[in-house]
Amino acid sequence: YDDRFIFNTDGTFTYITNNTNDDAGTDTSGTVFGRDGLVSDLGSGGTLNGADVENLPYSDYTEDYVLIAPGGAETISLSGLGFISYYIGGSHNYEIFDRSVPNELVLRSTDGNGEFDWWFTITSEEEEPDVVVDYELVWSDEFDTDGAPDAANWTYDLGAGGWGNGEAQTYTDNAENVIVEGGFLKITAKADGSSYTSARIKSIGLQEFTYGKVEISAKLPSAQGTWPALWMLGANFPTVGWPACGEIDIMEQTGGDKNTTLGTCHWFDNGTAANASYGETTAVANASTEFHLYSIIWSEESIQISLDDVPFMTLSNSADFPFNADFFFIMNIAMGGTLGGTIDPAFTEDTMEVDYIRVYQ
Repeated sequence: YDDRFIFNTDGTFTYITNNTNDDAGTDTSGTVFGRDGLVSDLGSGGTLNGADVENLPYSDYTEDYVLIAPGGAETISLSGLGFISYYIGGSHNYEIFDRSVPNELVLRSTDGNGEFDWWFTITSEEEEPDVVVDYELVWSDEFDTDGAPDAANWTYDLGAGGWGNGEAQTYTDNAENVIVEGGFLKITAKADGSSYTSARIKSIGLQEFTYGKVEISAKLPSAQGTWPALWMLGANFPTVGWPACGEIDIMEQTGGDKNTTLGTCHWFDNGTAANASYGETTAVANASTEFHLYSIIWSEESIQISLDDVPFMTLSNSADFPFNADFFFIMNIAMGGTLGGTIDPAFTEDTMEVDYIRVYQ
């Protein structure tokens, strides 16, 4: 886009329709686009493309703006034919739906036909400089002592599968399912006759944190039906339950797609949904043969999940979410269930290896 919108302190709104010519000077020419049947308010011309009219000649202009709040919704009201980006007619009012992200406004407006709500994101000309955060390592487990996982850091979930997801495994603390060996934590799922065993370790009551950067270096199982996860739950889980405690899935992988990783947050949405969630996926190559870095950067402003230091999921945090108190870590391999899916009938065993987990604040 080459549009620029200037909200002046004197209450005037200037729309520069082509900021690449001279920004706002002698050459005021430019083009705009809009909804067919509505954009004719601005004149004739342009190219019809489906329901849009593109490249309609239109020069820079100035109107007035005022902030109003109908029904308590903060709204920009433009005078005359003033509009933002894509002409839809209507009231020329743009509700500020969200402004929690620095240098961004997410706007919503209803078109003149009363058919659609249209959404716009506008960002400032000059972004704030990147804030350099000086992180300091506050805790880690490097898994460098052979034997059972360090009891100062880890305890276990034990028992038959299900866990609310229809899983097929029984969790144990046996060395054949969980052991530290050769500098790696190894969690192994095994076939046990017609059933399966595995392990789920957790740091509840031992290592719990609010905010920071978490890095986990791991190599994942490859067998169909395995459901590995590196994740977090709110430390108040024993008293408030799930999803009210909140859940942060740093890494999950389905049983049928070993070339994708999932990053997801779950919470209780003020009683309107038992499980509200937001997540994204990203491609991961050689996840079962190479170690990759699964990480989050978590603050009171946002939760950002990354693969190999490349962010792929960001959730804006707020006081309305449960992500502002201590959380603990969980590492496990489930078998089957909602994300594990169909287990390979020839499955015998498979392992997730973790090189380290590190917390910086």
